[in-house]
Amino acid sequence: MNALSRWTGRAVGALAALASLGVLVMMLHICADIVLRTLFDAPVPATVEIVSRYYMVLIAFLPLAWIERRNAMVSVEITDAALSPRMLRISDALVSLLVTCVYAVLTYTTWRVALREWATGTYVLALETRVPVWPTYFLPPLGFGLAALATLLRAAMQLAGGPAAREGAAS
Repeated sequence: MNALSRWTGRAVGALAALASLGVLVMMLHICADIVLRTLFDAPVPATVEIVSRYYMVLIAFLPLAWIERRNAMVSVEITDAALSPRMLRISDALVSLLVTCVYAVLTYTTWRVALREWATGTYVLALETRVPVWPTYFLPPLGFGLAALATLLRAAMQLAGGPAAREGAAS
């Protein structure tokens, strides 16, 4: 399980770094579009389409596993004070398993959509230019799938009584 946890940690870090790079490239792309449009009346073609269909999808879905691995997702802890440490660990593990199931369903559903969009070669038109967008449909299942793995590992560590702490120690 340690090897799987290490591999997951590296994959999670790589996807988070890719999403961070996406933010940087998006900012440069938008700045270039503004400068070229303002100074030379020559905007970068398909900026809106690329930002909304590539960068935003990349930024939204790839860091999910990183957030889950750090246990930094929003949570409500109303009953936690009334639970014993053992019951709290079991409660956290059950929540992690439920979240794993949700991510697994989302992975399966978005994977099927990605395959359909790939088969049809989905694109958008931007000023009579075809911008293929089918590749971006594979980003959500990648993010959801790795998040499912991260939450499953967290549940296993919680059930085993390991260091899957509540405040981000699993990073």
